[in-house]
Amino acid sequence: MASDFGSSGLLIVGHGSTVNPDSSAPSLSHAAEIRRRGIFGDVQCCFWKEEPSMRDALLMFQEGGIKEVYVVPNFISEGYFTQTVIPRELELSGRTTERIDGQVWNFCEPVGNHRSMTELLLERAREVAPGVPESEMSLLIVGHGTNLNDNSAIAAKREVEAIRQLGRYAAVLNTYMEEAPLISDWAKLTTTPHVVVVPFFIADGLHSYEDIPVLLGIEAAPSGSASERQRAGEVFRHNPHHLHGRSLYYASAIGTDARFADVIVEQVESFARDQHSISDNFARGLVA
Repeated sequence: MASDFGSSGLLIVGHGSTVNPDSSAPSLSHAAEIRRRGIFGDVQCCFWKEEPSMRDALLMFQEGGIKEVYVVPNFISEGYFTQTVIPRELELSGRTTERIDGQVWNFCEPVGNHRSMTELLLERAREVAPGVPESEMSLLIVGHGTNLNDNSAIAAKREVEAIRQLGRYAAVLNTYMEEAPLISDWAKLTTTPHVVVVPFFIADGLHSYEDIPVLLGIEAAPSGSASERQRAGEVFRHNPHHLHGRSLYYASAIGTDARFADVIVEQVESFARDQHSISDNFARGLVA
């Protein structure tokens, strides 16, 4: 797309964590890569649970001639944070919000809604279990699951259905940490000799380092000590894990893929393309 974003700012919004710095690492890494490309006049990150906060972000783009700010939620799915928290904290009134000073803030789709998620999940599964026949494998996509918003699991269900339609795996299932079907029941949910588990999360935080490995049975309950957290990444380097007579392969979170930088940029381009289309239709009298 040929759009010029030189006078626009990009704000990547992440969840963050008060206990694990790895939670914000993907957002910061993707921001650095996009900044390196020189596409936008300014590129910043803000977080719900870390500094800089979303409230801090309201003051980030006041210099440098930034006329528009594109807000991209670095979240896997539509849900409580994208529909409630981010609009509230960033004082967004809709998809487009004009500030008192005339600056326009555009609220883009979360990264998890992007069309490339299906292929990224498939590639992550291939990377973690190279050479394993897909016809002998069950692929489990793990989401968080929450009672805060019923839409939080939609992205995972959509991707599972898309992969299932390809007919490549013996079974493809969406599973969750806090709602049925539970990832802790993986051995009951599958019958294949090989099982691949891919966390449909943005970052390798405590969920993927500690919680899910415990639920899978490949790790004991963590002590929470600093030394334990330093060894947390080892859980991804010991595949396969042999449990219940099966080979279990455990991948790192999908949001750590470097190609998420492309996804973020494309979410901005998609928003700009849609807005341009609406403007053209309005000018032609096709939109009331």
